[in-house]
Amino acid sequence: MALWVILLSTLIASLLGGLYLLGAFRRRRPNEPPLDKGTIPWVGYLLDFRKDSSEFLKTMQKKHGDIFTVLIGGHYLTFVMDPFCFGAIVKESRSKLDFRTFASKLVLQVFGYKPIAANHSIIHTSSTKHLMGDGLTIMTQATMENFQKLMLFDLSSGEEKRVWQEDNLFHYCYNIVFRAGYLALYGTEPHQGADNKEKANEQDRIHSNQVFHEFRKYDRLFPRLAYAVLPPKDKIEAERLKRLFWSILSVKKSWQKDHISGWISDQNHLLAEHGVPEYMRDRFMFMLLWASQGNTGPTSFWLLFYLMKHPEAMKAVKEEVDKVTRENGQEVKPGSPPINVTRDMLNQTPILDSAVEETLRLVAAPILVRAVLQDTSLKMSSGTEYTLRKGDRLALFPHISVQMNPEIHPEPHEFRYDRFVNPDGTKKDFYKNGKRLKYFNMPWGAGVSICPGRFFATAEIKLFVFLMLSHYDLELVNREEEIPAIDVSRWGFGTMQPVRDVRFRYRLRY
Repeated sequence: MALWVILLSTLIASLLGGLYLLGAFRRRRPNEPPLDKGTIPWVGYLLDFRKDSSEFLKTMQKKHGDIFTVLIGGHYLTFVMDPFCFGAIVKESRSKLDFRTFASKLVLQVFGYKPIAANHSIIHTSSTKHLMGDGLTIMTQATMENFQKLMLFDLSSGEEKRVWQEDNLFHYCYNIVFRAGYLALYGTEPHQGADNKEKANEQDRIHSNQVFHEFRKYDRLFPRLAYAVLPPKDKIEAERLKRLFWSILSVKKSWQKDHISGWISDQNHLLAEHGVPEYMRDRFMFMLLWASQGNTGPTSFWLLFYLMKHPEAMKAVKEEVDKVTRENGQEVKPGSPPINVTRDMLNQTPILDSAVEETLRLVAAPILVRAVLQDTSLKMSSGTEYTLRKGDRLALFPHISVQMNPEIHPEPHEFRYDRFVNPDGTKKDFYKNGKRLKYFNMPWGAGVSICPGRFFATAEIKLFVFLMLSHYDLELVNREEEIPAIDVSRWGFGTMQPVRDVRFRYRLRY
């Protein structure tokens, strides 16, 4: 009898423990946000969230308001949709809200890289040195030269070059922008003497195209890899691609390149000084490749697409580009070399800046996550205070809460190229309920987790569009082309991608 009692007690204890782990006994405490666990223990709203994060969060916001806690795959996430709270959240100390806990798990899962404690400071220090200020001037020039190598190496004044050429816009933009950034960051084929320079350039064109082809295979798997839901066949392919990139970007092979950026070489040296083994540094280089080049190409696609869809925007940006070119003593004409767009020139384009910002408002949709390390109080703009529970995660989704908020951006689904610029070229301020907002567009994140390469990424996008508008006439093959739907599986991972490509044509302007 005693044995049965023990066995029954053990079974009940195991059952109760399992239910506890599944979240069956979680209850909302006083002052905590509204709690919604869904109907399936542990799973909660995982399937709804993965299916379409944006629509799910809109539904939850309508149901619960500007703050709510939901169960998603065993984790409790508190989403804050009130933009006036964002400053307090992104400035909160790491002892309470920490972004590294979640980020470390993700990069290990997706890139095979196990971060060290000094990683954040290494990336921040190197990015400040090489992707901002004088370092950005050097990187801009290197990227410019690689754009010329890829796009403008075969310019001719002959009429045969002025015929229309057709291509897929998304593929074209992603291909060229990725390759120019890749070569500028990771180095180019070495050569000796002017005679071998064109051979080296041709090798760079071939090699970078091969790298892009493999990168796109990995990029397509990325969302499901991040959610750990790849089927066996795709999981094998993801492992193959990871190992391929660990090899391509390996520290050993980088030593054989010319013109490796200081951003790459400095981080390699700093990691080595901190005792990170070479094989793990190879994996870190793959992480940097995706972080630096995974969003600029898709953003360039959307920007060019919106400009071609809106003739008045295309006219305004093209006129600004031509004006800046003339004022800097350059001219696009038959027989002349490609223009050399400098960082100073990119700083003279407020209309293009606004068009880039507007594009990012529409299509950049990161989710910012923090681990709640201790019970933390959060005051909403309404004055209500909530307690965030230790062990939960806090999340922001600015695409809904600010970027597509009609109270902040009237007619938010419309592309307005001049939305972010005043008539005198200064930047506009934005308000909600009559109160000025600090966070009105957050494509790069915010606070300590803000993208350290945002200035370089913006320069890449602007360089590409500047060159395209300077050297080519552009138009959609179908003048009535509808805006393609976005791939909803990519919510939360940066710039959204279209579910289909768009045909466009281009020809030399001269």
